[in-house]
Amino acid sequence: MTLRELLTIGTEILKEHGNADAITESELLLCHLLNKDRIHLYAYGRDPADESLCQTFFDLLQRRAGGTPLQYILGTVEFMGISLSVNESVLIPRQDTELLAEEALKELSKLTRLLGHHQILDLCTGSGALAISVAKLDRKTRVTATDLSPEALVVARKNAAAAGVADTIRFCQGDLFDALDGPGHFDMILSNPPYIATEVIDTLAVEIREHEPRMALDGGNDGLDLIRRILEAAPRHMKPGGLLLMEIGYDQGNAVRSLALSQKNPFIRARILRDLAGNDRVLKARKAR
Repeated sequence: MTLRELLTIGTEILKEHGNADAITESELLLCHLLNKDRIHLYAYGRDPADESLCQTFFDLLQRRAGGTPLQYILGTVEFMGISLSVNESVLIPRQDTELLAEEALKELSKLTRLLGHHQILDLCTGSGALAISVAKLDRKTRVTATDLSPEALVVARKNAAAAGVADTIRFCQGDLFDALDGPGHFDMILSNPPYIATEVIDTLAVEIREHEPRMALDGGNDGLDLIRRILEAAPRHMKPGGLLLMEIGYDQGNAVRSLALSQKNPFIRARILRDLAGNDRVLKARKAR
């Protein structure tokens, strides 16, 4: 069997299981095994595929057909142009979250520090996507990144080292702000917390509900449990004029903005940024100076 024939069989298997990107995903899986790029498949498509390669490829196809996310099978995902390792201990970084990273970098470019660095806190860091992208793309930053999951922090530390920013990120294990060893006063707080309502999780695609960590998804009865806690505690850890950027659910904008502007949460301004699809995506809240 040639590589081209193997690729054709893989594509058909994925199509039979309803995969809308069967051709692309079959190519990516085979490239992953060969450690080659997709051009190689076309340039050397007539090369023979040995039995071991075929069997391993079919094993990966069955995992993908069974619902395992492609990113977990490949072990990597790209976020803000940075390659990150991922496994089932961490949420897969989405393109939607790049809006939060881009907004953070835009705001950081406005800050001036004659001495020292911008101090950033990333809550619920997971794979470290936000912390790493900000640290790598704005070298004036120093990031503290927290997560409740020790397993997630293993992944995040590995990613920080691979991205060359391990020396600018301090990782702390614990529940939100409890992970910090002191009050901390940050120029900016970032977070992509769990925000899906508990009862909604079982209605999500099998790739999400059966493979991504539930702890990174479940936001309680209305999806706002962690968001409320962050909004209540964040101002105590922010410098005057500090900024909170937090990812939210597609329909949570009005509720989250109201929470941010309530008397319990002393933010003077709060607005909702929408993603390319026009959905609520990021809360941007400013503390008084």
